[in-house]
Amino acid sequence: MYKPIEVDREKLTIMGVQFLDKETLESTASSIGSNMFEGFEPTKKTVEIIRDYVTDKITLAQVIDWVKTKKYA
Repeated sequence: MYKPIEVDREKLTIMGVQFLDKETLESTASSIGSNMFEGFEPTKKTVEIIRDYVTDKITLAQVIDWVKTKKYA
């Protein structure tokens, strides 16, 4: 079931995870929201991982490894 997530556009946070700019916050929130309609249930940790991936702090290979080993939980 879809549950809204906390997005603070003034503080630039999603579920308490800080973003550097409004553009990245908005695109990330939109992507997360779309996936939530498909059953994705974000956590603070998954929001951090998504933020780090879209800002090139981590690679897709790292994300895949974390998913396989469930380090994201």
